[in-house]
Amino acid sequence: MNILEIENLTKHYANKTALDGVSFNVGEGAICGLLGPNGAGKTTLLRIINSILVSDSGSVRIKGEPASLHANRMIGYMPEERGLYDKMRVEDQIMYFGLLKGGDPARLRVVMDEFIELFNLQNDRRRRVKELSKGNQQKVQIISTLVHEPDLVILDEPFSGFDPINGALLQELINRLQARGKTIMLSSHNMAAIEEICSDISLINHGRLLLNGHIADIKEAHRTECLIITTRKELSIPMLTDTGLIVKAEPTAAKDWRKGFAYRIKKETNARNNDILEAVSIQGEILHFEEELPTLNDIFISYTTGQASVAATNID
Repeated sequence: MNILEIENLTKHYANKTALDGVSFNVGEGAICGLLGPNGAGKTTLLRIINSILVSDSGSVRIKGEPASLHANRMIGYMPEERGLYDKMRVEDQIMYFGLLKGGDPARLRVVMDEFIELFNLQNDRRRRVKELSKGNQQKVQIISTLVHEPDLVILDEPFSGFDPINGALLQELINRLQARGKTIMLSSHNMAAIEEICSDISLINHGRLLLNGHIADIKEAHRTECLIITTRKELSIPMLTDTGLIVKAEPTAAKDWRKGFAYRIKKETNARNNDILEAVSIQGEILHFEEELPTLNDIFISYTTGQASVAATNID
């Protein structure tokens, strides 16, 4: 079942098209990454989902209900531009935002206490927001977004201002939310985090949806037909090319600081991995083998720079 359904969404600002017929769905319980370069239309899309802006045409449905201020209570939205009140105390701030979303005061306090403990803010709960570091202000913003226990959580650049330790805490929080059946949408330029956390992505640029689907399926569809092989002893590349199984082989950096000699091997069309491994093993022991798949960053760059075909946007 889809928790979020976006259909043919269009939005113009004067002579600029911010969204141009964007359509995609987000399934319940998914962790979806919303990607795109600056100015792609991501913020406009998120504001329409949250009923902050109205589209020129198209529709948004949340759990089957048209987007509205009432449906907005099912959403927890943290925008990139922070909206905390500097002079309010941390716990008062969190409770205030939870009450605005219709939360029960007793339940809000239970959830607030859980997240304050997770983010190690126990000693800061009575401090004013302006007295906190940027990273701790970010934590308060996240807790304020989640305290009313929304079904759909939308976080725009949530890793901003976080060091690796706090980034790990945020990932733990996202895992907790998913385990409770929540759906999370992350908009971020942190490709490594998106690739590690998300199951699905939607990529937009110049207001158009370029790519949408499961990350594993997308990476498989963009496979390079290359292998990375590490051997204990140095290989004779001419001997490999003479097999007729490979186009070329070249030394490369070993994966994960492995010892040995690493090679990137481009396969001939229809060459089987087993046959290539057999040809390599004749020359020496194989320590590591994997098919080379593009990183999410590679795919992002290829689509946003026009190097990839955008004919098919949905990869199932």
